[in-house]
Amino acid sequence: MSKLIVLNLGKGNLHQGFPTVIAQLWQTDIPTPMQFIGGLPAAPQLEHLYQRWQKLYTALYASLGWRSHNISEFEIEEEDVTHISQAEFENLCQELQKCLNTWLNSLAFLNIDRKLRTQLLPTDEIRCVITAECHQVLNLPWCLWHFFNDYPLAEIALSPPEYARAIKTNPRKTNGKVRILAILGDSHHIDIEKDQNLLQQLPNAQLKFLVEPNRSQLTEQLWESGWDILFFAGHSSSQGKGKMVLNAGETLTIDQLKYGLQKAIAQGLQLAIFNSCDGLGIAEDLADLHLPQVIVMREPVPDRVAQEFLKHFLTAFSSQGQTLYTAVREARERLQSLENDFPCATWLPVICQNPAEISPTWQDLCGQQLGLKFSRPNLRQLPIVFIGSSIVALSIVLIRLIGGLQALELAAFDQLMRSRPKEAPDPRLLVVTVTDQDIQAQGQEPRQGSLSDKYLNLLLTKLEQYQPAVIGLDIYRDFPVSANQPELAKRMQKSDRLIAICKRADPEYDPTGVSPPPEIPEARLGFSDFIEDNDSVMRRHLMAMTPNPISSTCTPAYAFSTRLVFLYLQSRGITAKFTPDWDLQLANKTFGRLHKRSGGYQSIDAQGSQFLLNYRFSPSVQAIAPQVTMSQVLNGQINPNALKGRIILIGVTSNSSSDYWSTPYSKSPLKVVPGIFIQAQMVSQMISAALDNRPLLWVWTQWGEICWIWYWSLTGGLLAWYVRKITYLSMVLAIAIVTLFGLCLIILIQGGWIPLVPPIIALLVSSTQITYISRRIAGDR
Repeated sequence: MSKLIVLNLGKGNLHQGFPTVIAQLWQTDIPTPMQFIGGLPAAPQLEHLYQRWQKLYTALYASLGWRSHNISEFEIEEEDVTHISQAEFENLCQELQKCLNTWLNSLAFLNIDRKLRTQLLPTDEIRCVITAECHQVLNLPWCLWHFFNDYPLAEIALSPPEYARAIKTNPRKTNGKVRILAILGDSHHIDIEKDQNLLQQLPNAQLKFLVEPNRSQLTEQLWESGWDILFFAGHSSSQGKGKMVLNAGETLTIDQLKYGLQKAIAQGLQLAIFNSCDGLGIAEDLADLHLPQVIVMREPVPDRVAQEFLKHFLTAFSSQGQTLYTAVREARERLQSLENDFPCATWLPVICQNPAEISPTWQDLCGQQLGLKFSRPNLRQLPIVFIGSSIVALSIVLIRLIGGLQALELAAFDQLMRSRPKEAPDPRLLVVTVTDQDIQAQGQEPRQGSLSDKYLNLLLTKLEQYQPAVIGLDIYRDFPVSANQPELAKRMQKSDRLIAICKRADPEYDPTGVSPPPEIPEARLGFSDFIEDNDSVMRRHLMAMTPNPISSTCTPAYAFSTRLVFLYLQSRGITAKFTPDWDLQLANKTFGRLHKRSGGYQSIDAQGSQFLLNYRFSPSVQAIAPQVTMSQVLNGQINPNALKGRIILIGVTSNSSSDYWSTPYSKSPLKVVPGIFIQAQMVSQMISAALDNRPLLWVWTQWGEICWIWYWSLTGGLLAWYVRKITYLSMVLAIAIVTLFGLCLIILIQGGWIPLVPPIIALLVSSTQITYISRRIAGDR
C-alpha cells in the first residue's frame, strides 16, 4: 500500500530548535490524513558537523572530474583540510550520522516516530516529504535516518513550506511515448556522452537532445507542447544562485528560463532530472514554479557517480516499472558499490517533491498520452462489479447445465490429462499381443477367429506353467471348442484363473451382441462393453451393470476388467464390498459412481457403475505394462520369473481388428489404441487404487462448481475494476488464466477434475463487461 508522510518542521533552525513539528500521514483512497505533533531540540553540534563534512568532502574530491563548472566556487579554508585522509573523513561521516539520529531520537520527536510506526508496515511503499522554512536543515543527509532501515520501500524527499498545484492547460495527444527534452550542457572535463547513450535506451521514449544549446534554443524548445521529463547533464552549482552551464560561454539561472518553464509545466511537465552538481538551489527555484518533482544531487558529484545513478534509476523506473521513489532509493543504494573510491556517494541523490502533486510512474507517463489513464478505482462501483459478475456466472452456469459447454470441457479435460507427468508402467500386468505375424504363423490351422483352438491351447498351457495370478482372454469365442481339442475344452471348463469375455446386446448399435464361450462358466465371464462419449473418446470405465437375460446371451454382472481385479485381489485376501449407496469398495478405496451431471458431463447415460478412467500414461497408453507377442511366449523367449503372480491379458493388436479406441491422448483420429490396452488401463486403475492408494478421479458437487465459476467471474470483474489500462489488464488476465490452468492441472494430478473452461469464460466475459461499464461511466462524466 502507498502512503505519504509530510513532515513539516515549521519555523526554527538548528541553533534554536523546532518547537512545533507536524507529521501528516496520508493513505491511498482516504481523503483526509492522520496528524501527529512533536518537536525537535536545538542541535548546533549537528550544524557544525555538517559544515565540517561539506568542506572535507569538497577537498577530498578536489582532484576528480566534478559536474561543476568551477571547483573554486566551493569555499575551502586550507587550515581545515590540511593532511586530510579518507579514514578521517569516514570517522566524520559516522559521527554526523550518529548525531543526526540522536537528534531525531529526542524525547520531543519520539511521539511522532512511535505513532507513525504504529500505522506503517515494513511492506508499505512510503514517500516521506520533509518541509521546513530553514534551508540549512533541508540540506542534511536525511537518508541516514534510522527510520528508513526499518522500511525498505520508503524514500525521502524535500519540499519548501509553501506549495500548490500548477494550472494545467492544453492537454495534448501524442503517440503514447514519454517525451523527454534532454539538455546536454558544457562537457568540459566530464563525459556526458554516457548520459546520452543511457537515455537513448529508454523504452517508449521520444527524445529531443539539445547539445550545448544557447538560451534562445532552449527557450524555444520549452515552449514546444508536451514535454513529460526535462533532463540536464553538465556543470551546475547552487552557490549564491542555482545555475547551469549550457555551453563554454553561457550560464543560466532558473529565473532566466521562468516563462518557458511555466509553459512546459502547464502543458504537463512532470519531472526534471538534474544529473549535475549541487542542485538543491535549482530545485528550490523550480519549486517556486510548482514543478511536481525534481531529482538533483545535493552536493558536488563525481562524473562516474552521476553516470551510475542515472543508469540504475532509468532501469528501475522505466524497464522494471518501479515508482519514482522506489527507483530513486534503489539507484541511490546501488551507489554503495562505489564508496571505496567515492565515499558518501549514496548521500547525494535526492527528490524534491511538490506534495500537492502525485508522483507518476513511467507507465503513468505513457498512459496519460495514450488517453487510457483513468481515475483511481471508485469504491462506489463495487456493487456493480458484484452484481455484474454474479449475472455472468449465473448465465454461464445455465448454459453449462443444458450441455452448451460439454464439448469444450471434455477437450480441456483431455488437454489436462496430456499435461500430467508420466508414470511408470504397472509391473503387475503383462500383455500378450496377437499380431498379424502371429495370425499368419498359424498357417492352415482351422480357426474361426484370430486364434485357432490348437494355438490357444498351446498358449494357455505355456502361460499356466509360469503360475500367473490370473489370465484374461480378451478375444471373442462364441463357438465351442472343436472336438479334436478336448484338452482345451477341459482347460476352459476347469481352470480357476482364466477369465473370458462376451458382449451385451445393444438395441441401437448391436442387437445380438456376442455370446460367451460355451465352456466358460458365468463366474469366470466378464462383459467387454466400453462407453464412448459423443466424440468417440473413451473417458469412462463401465465396471458393472445389471444383466438382462431376455435381451442378451451375455449375462455377467461385472466387466471383464472387474472380474480380473476381483480374482487377483482375492488371492491377496481382499474381497469386494459395497457401501449402502452401492458404491464398490476395495480395501480402503471407494469407487464413487458417476451421475448424470458429473464434472464436465451434463447429460450422460449413467446406467450401471461407471467412473472416470484415470489413465496411466507412461509414455503412451500402450505402455501401461510390459508386452510380449504370442510367438515369443510359444518359443520360450520370455523370462519365466517375469510372469509369476502377474495378471496376463491376451488380446489382438492386428491391423485387421476392429477393436481400436480413441483416448484423451489420441490427438488425431489415427492415433487409436487396441482394446486390450484399454482393458489393461482399467485393470491397472482398480488394483493401483486398492493396493497403492493411487487416486481415482473425482469431481466436485454441483454447488461447489457453481461457487468456483462465480469466484472467477468475480475475479475478472475486480481486475477490470482495479486495473484500468487495457494493456495491463490483458497481461493480468493472461496471468490469471495461466494460474487457473496450473491449479486445475495440480488438482487433476491429485485426482480432482474441476471446471476449467467455464471459469475462463466467466473471467473474460466479466472483465470485458466491467471494463465497458467503467468506460461508459467515465464517458458520461
